Amino acid sequence: MYISLSEGANFWLQVLTDLQQRSLKDVLIACTDNLKGFSEAILSIFPKTQIQKCIIHQIRNSLKYVASKNLKACMLDLKLVYKAINKDVAEDELLNLEEKWGEKHPIVIESWQRNWEELSQYLKYTEPIRRIIYRTNAVEGFHRQVRKVTKTKGAFVNDMALLKLVSLATKKIKKSGQVHCIIGV
Repeated sequence: MYISLSEGANFWLQVLTDLQQRSLKDVLIACTDNLKGFSEAILSIFPKTQIQKCIIHQIRNSLKYVASKNLKACMLDLKLVYKAINKDVAEDELLNLEEKWGEKHPIVIESWQRNWEELSQYLKYTEPIRRIIYRTNAVEGFHRQVRKVTKTKGAFVNDMALLKLVSLATKKIKKSGQVHCIIGV
């Protein structure tokens, strides 16, 4: 476990460097939430890693820029992109999305196009694997469970006190089965 006052690319670079020094040789795919500089940090340590940006984060960010009267229709068209059976079909649907919504919502289209390479890595895999890697829900679910425990404490006397509480919470979460996938090294 790593503790930091804030999350940022420099923090993750330190974590990744530490993992490499502890003998982690490579990472096949990393799903990120589009934290600025995170992809670059990963690739600087593990250059062969495929970066997959979280589709759910991309959708949420996109929908902030869509007029409420267009939300339902735009969401249905976005679904055709990220639920496509392969990358070629997804790219065709992305072009259709641009034709239909490009003038009304150019920021949305530009964001999908700019991030496309890192949004579409999961399309190389079969459906069961896609469900695991196209979003960051497994990690976020774990963090949500840990926050339930830590938020009730006003402050911690030191980092070790926090680590002990998180360690106990992790054991409880594993035992309860509330989170089925805890990623760790």
